[in-house]
Amino acid sequence: MAVSLQDKLVVAISSRALFNFEEENRFFEGGDPGAYMALQLDRLDLPARPGIAFSLIKKLLAFNEPDQQRVEVVILSRNDPVSGMRIFRSVKANEIALQRGVFTQGRPPFRYLKPLGAHLFLSANHEDVREALNAGFPAARVLTESVQASDAYPDEVRIAFDGDAVLFSDEAERVYQAEGLDAFVRHEQSKARVPLPEGPFKPLLAALHRLQQSGGPTMRIRTALVTARSAPAHERAIRTLMDWDIQVDEAMFLGGLPKGEFLREFEPDFFFDDQTGHVNHAARHVPAGHVAGGVSNEG
Repeated sequence: MAVSLQDKLVVAISSRALFNFEEENRFFEGGDPGAYMALQLDRLDLPARPGIAFSLIKKLLAFNEPDQQRVEVVILSRNDPVSGMRIFRSVKANEIALQRGVFTQGRPPFRYLKPLGAHLFLSANHEDVREALNAGFPAARVLTESVQASDAYPDEVRIAFDGDAVLFSDEAERVYQAEGLDAFVRHEQSKARVPLPEGPFKPLLAALHRLQQSGGPTMRIRTALVTARSAPAHERAIRTLMDWDIQVDEAMFLGGLPKGEFLREFEPDFFFDDQTGHVNHAARHVPAGHVAGGVSNEG
């Protein structure tokens, strides 16, 4: 029987998103591939420390059981195959059940998201993330300067999403940026019962919803919508989720308040936002990723 990833939640992740390879990356970006490869080979038996997305990945993989594999994580990396040996050894040392990887030796790896059927791509490379989003895959640039995830909820995968241009399209955000807050509020009130078009991360939210419904008793998923919207513009967001038949566990309509302190209290394993100001502030408190799409990232 042919091996298939169908019916699994598939996450593709770069080595820098999963592990702390910041020191090694300075050699990589220095333009000397030989020196980088030699360093990784020299450190072959030195396990890399967990990176910013490590908690998210380890918890998602905990949904797998011997008789049912619900989640697949694949390394998708610009690393060379030799450096890939250290990555897999670090995977084993950190007790992660991960066995597949694609190493492109400096070339963009995003084209392999299609045969993987990936529901999420996490990378520290801005261009790879942008290309993945343009190809229609949920993708975020991991801020490697983010703080590590809290260990307060070992039995919950906790994920927070921005709304406009992340879960939803940037339709309303375009009105806000072109015409201001009052026009945005009028627009959203007039369309309160019209569902927002899907954003780039709606497929991930739907896949998490399916995983939650099929998951075992030991792990749970808790999601939060964390948005700058406020009443009365909240109604369209809620009705859109209802139209999708997807629930989030918490919703924070902050009306422009800084998100970081609220995220610190929610303690997610990861937070996704399209605006650099929001995501940079969030990274001071929680693991965060920049969704480089929508009107805020044009130009």
